[in-house]
Amino acid sequence: MLQEFKDFIAKGNVMDMAVGIIIGAAFTAIVTSLVGDIINPLIALFTGGMDFSGWFYALDGGEYASITAAEEAGAPIFAIGRFVMAITNFLIIAFVVFMLVKTVNRVKEAAEEEEAAAEEEAPAGPSELDVLLEIRDSLKK
Repeated sequence: MLQEFKDFIAKGNVMDMAVGIIIGAAFTAIVTSLVGDIINPLIALFTGGMDFSGWFYALDGGEYASITAAEEAGAPIFAIGRFVMAITNFLIIAFVVFMLVKTVNRVKEAAEEEEAAAEEEAPAGPSELDVLLEIRDSLKK
């Protein structure tokens, strides 16, 4: 059983998946920082500093200075602003990932084209038929 487990772990698919998850987590931190620290402040600059995350409705009818105060009071709330910000962040992150994937695909295609061009430029050796004919002719002599 231990040997089966070792074989399972040693397979390339499991290792590739583990590396993908680790890189994905690190990449998530980078994209989240890009959105939160660079893109959202730029959006706030163009929208006059609006921050939707504080937009909420208290369902108990009370008046609260902030969403934090309403939560501390235990009031049921619709946190509409958080939802709007989550959607905005998702759209920005999806666009950033799209642009990164597009760039990576473009680089891959360029590398594949270079490899294909290098293969075409390489002189073609004799075919199998040419070699066999040469052997036949040598044996006739």
